Amino acid sequence: MANANGKAATGFPDKISEKANPEANEATEIAGNIIYHAKFSPHFSPLKFGPEQALYATAESLRDRLIQLWNETYLHFHKVDPKQTYYLSMEYLQGRALTNAIGNLDLQGPYADALRKLGYELEEIAEQEKDAALGNGGLGRLASCFLDSMATLNLPAWGYGLRYRHGLFKQLITKKGQEEVPEDWLEKFSPWEIVRHDVVFPVRFFGSVQINPDGSRKWVGGDVVQALAYDVPIPGFKTKNTISLRLWEAKARAEDLDLFQFNEGEYELAAQLHSRAQQICTVLYPGDATENGKLLRLKQQFFLCSASLQDIISRFNERSTGEGSRKWSEFPSKVAVQMNDTHPTLAIPELMRLLMDDNGLGWDEAWDVTSKTVAYTNHTVLPEALEKWSQSLMWKLLPRHMEIIEEIDKRFVQNIRSTRVDLEDKLSSLSILDNNPQKPVVRMANLCVVSSHTVNGVAQLHSDILKDELFADYVSIWPNKFQNKTNGITPRRWLRFCSPELSDIITKWLKTDKWITDLDLLTGLRQFADNEELQSEWASAKAANKQRLTQYIERVTGVSIDPNSLFDIQVKRIHEYKRQLMNILGVIYRFKKLKEMKPEERKKTTPRTIMIGGKAFATYTNAKRIVKLVNDVGDVVNSDPEVNEYLKVVFVPNYNVTVAEMLIPGSELSQHISTAGMEASGTSNMKFALNGCLIIGTLDGANVEIREEIGEENFFLFGATADQVPRLRKEREDGLFKPDPRFEEAKQFAKSGVFGTYDYGPLLDSLEGNTGYGRGDYFLVGYDFASYMDAQAKVDEAYKDRKRWLKMSIMSTAGSGKFSSDRTIAQYAKEIWNIEACPVP
Repeated sequence: MANANGKAATGFPDKISEKANPEANEATEIAGNIIYHAKFSPHFSPLKFGPEQALYATAESLRDRLIQLWNETYLHFHKVDPKQTYYLSMEYLQGRALTNAIGNLDLQGPYADALRKLGYELEEIAEQEKDAALGNGGLGRLASCFLDSMATLNLPAWGYGLRYRHGLFKQLITKKGQEEVPEDWLEKFSPWEIVRHDVVFPVRFFGSVQINPDGSRKWVGGDVVQALAYDVPIPGFKTKNTISLRLWEAKARAEDLDLFQFNEGEYELAAQLHSRAQQICTVLYPGDATENGKLLRLKQQFFLCSASLQDIISRFNERSTGEGSRKWSEFPSKVAVQMNDTHPTLAIPELMRLLMDDNGLGWDEAWDVTSKTVAYTNHTVLPEALEKWSQSLMWKLLPRHMEIIEEIDKRFVQNIRSTRVDLEDKLSSLSILDNNPQKPVVRMANLCVVSSHTVNGVAQLHSDILKDELFADYVSIWPNKFQNKTNGITPRRWLRFCSPELSDIITKWLKTDKWITDLDLLTGLRQFADNEELQSEWASAKAANKQRLTQYIERVTGVSIDPNSLFDIQVKRIHEYKRQLMNILGVIYRFKKLKEMKPEERKKTTPRTIMIGGKAFATYTNAKRIVKLVNDVGDVVNSDPEVNEYLKVVFVPNYNVTVAEMLIPGSELSQHISTAGMEASGTSNMKFALNGCLIIGTLDGANVEIREEIGEENFFLFGATADQVPRLRKEREDGLFKPDPRFEEAKQFAKSGVFGTYDYGPLLDSLEGNTGYGRGDYFLVGYDFASYMDAQAKVDEAYKDRKRWLKMSIMSTAGSGKFSSDRTIAQYAKEIWNIEACPVP
């Protein structure tokens, strides 16, 4: 049987002998290691060596090296016994691991040569890898960038998450709009993960609280499932340190199958616990409109927290001293737990329970340990994302934890009443438990703030809003608890590996590649921003990336786009506050004006290709309507012979990390146009800016700091500011809003039927009226539309001046140094976790 290159699979090159060699650095040795895995770690028929088989054998050859480095790293940590950080996140958006690992290990050349010896190109093999479906948006990608930086900075750290079999969903675009089908990344297996059969912990749900004769309490009964660990190695860049993302899989034990019932033919009944365990890691964010959906989400969150904390405690207890086991008072000096948003909040009562019920600590000692160990990152001011859980649901699933949460709340309230009489009337909003008889809930953000030693926002503007508005009363109680940690991105994946041409130019002009781990060095490009030679090279690199993107778009959508047009991209989760609706209304207005022009007038316009991508949550109706509208507009515009030379509209399906690695380097303008005060940070804006893409955006999230760093003359600003938004909403409610004629014209054209028969009334009606969430234009699309269109006109003019545009592009990259996740993580390590680098010698 022959492979795609006509080479018989059983006839690998004679001069290369198969040999397991984890330390292989030279192409022939690496090729031998790949052949070894093709033969002796087989997952397929031995009679062929096609691209898929080549991927798995190549990945396993690389995994050998990573396991060796992983073992050396954690053995070193064990010997040195530093304080370690444990990062708890419901999401990790890892992207493809092959090219990232080869790049971080600095083996691109040898691996490319090795695969050529076997008849393949590295790029062809990398294409075979599926993205790990462990996350959805910015929260998960941030967590993955952070792990990359922790490893690169040699920090002693672990990531903890869940091993979702199907992730969120794979997005298909059909005539109906977005359709969701399960992700299939684990349909075969992942070559990167290492199952740890010796790392298994029991996790309980339901049951009751037993009070012992001595007054101590114990959680008993209910369902007990097993958490099994899978490790994914995370290599640092040009360092020996390789850390772990530990993912938990939920399983039931063999004895949980009722053999008698099974043999009686009652198969579902016999395997109930097996089925319930399997549900826990089936999908990311199961729909929570039903009681069962809410229960499953809460199970997922507790499963992550309980398994991770049991693992952390067991590791702490492994380190006994000459005088016996460690003192619990040492725990915060050895362990830092970071909660990535409110999803892992249950780490707080679970750590209390493990310390008190399983290890015999009293309340005060357990609280002292817990509150010194746990820190909380807030990622949102959106009310729907500040989690609140039904008290009755919590009592049902986690009765012991509800007792602990009640006690935390009671002590907090007593403390406020005795020390801060001025806050007595605020207690109803400050307390953890909202005992509203109609809907009693647990406020998870409040529990995090009360219990953590540090709370941080993720951009300066966001952190200021937290301190001045959302958590203002807490700040008056604990002024030193609140910090800002502006997010960052890894320069490895988001420039060095995804845009090698641009990276090589940067290295050439800076005369060093040290910028890859010291991004502040990019400021050195500023002195060359007007240099015609640099501008020419820069334009060539951008053109190469645009050409790659052009080919990708045609392959996945069938739409042919002009690589000489302005590539204008908005990719992120589809949400009304991110205002993809404003973008497409602007497109509709542009299309209408182009249709009204004479042919010679059109020739004077700036041709644009507008790309929009992102997933709408399955039950978020208006978001799915926006996806449908973008596709309907694209169908009409792209097939209109009068205007499609000057305007194309493309919806890029199934947006993920791999798609981003294609879109971002090829972009020239990127839209970050959320309603001011609503985007906590955004990190895709950093990726675009780093790649020399110009931003049109509001003063929201990290846009504020990006504009400061790259220079306001290199940023297309529009829109209301965060402090104006409440007043503008009130004026709208009072009927004082006067819409710009262009806004009304765009809406009417959208309603006219020119884009098909679908009823866009409900979507466009959300922009009408004077009050109410879902009406009254809560996200101020109408108010900001006029300045948005004016800013877009400035973009058109700037793009016509190639020299000016290229200078702005260079300045954008030159000003992006602050936005490295290495800087962010160094600040977390020093100012929140109190941990230090522990490099493997």
